[in-house]
Amino acid sequence: MPRYNNPRKTWRYSTDFKVKAVELSCQEGIQVQQVAAGLDIHPMMLSRWRKEYREGKIKPDGRKRVGVMKEKKAPSGEELKELDKLKRENTRLQKENDLLKKWQRYLSDRHQSDLDSSRNTDED
Repeated sequence: MPRYNNPRKTWRYSTDFKVKAVELSCQEGIQVQQVAAGLDIHPMMLSRWRKEYREGKIKPDGRKRVGVMKEKKAPSGEELKELDKLKRENTRLQKENDLLKKWQRYLSDRHQSDLDSSRNTDED
């Protein structure tokens, strides 16, 4: 039997990483293999983490909120009105900002041309 001088590298993952991986794999429509491939881990490792999570051996950190994404509810009429108002205000502010930028460029160009013309008169 061959002798190994250098043992293989054993990767250690944080509990937070394991919890996020498990919760990603528990989302509807997502397979364990997809999550494992995305995180570059073996699917059996993720399956083991899922089992440990169910058994309570892996627990999420109580200070952080880690949850499965929930369905979005349709916005109410009042929220739609507020959203529309904010969009209009955003458009108005963008136009105002563009106008101020154009005015600043105009003043800068005018100032530069004044400097250029004063240099030309000084050289003469």
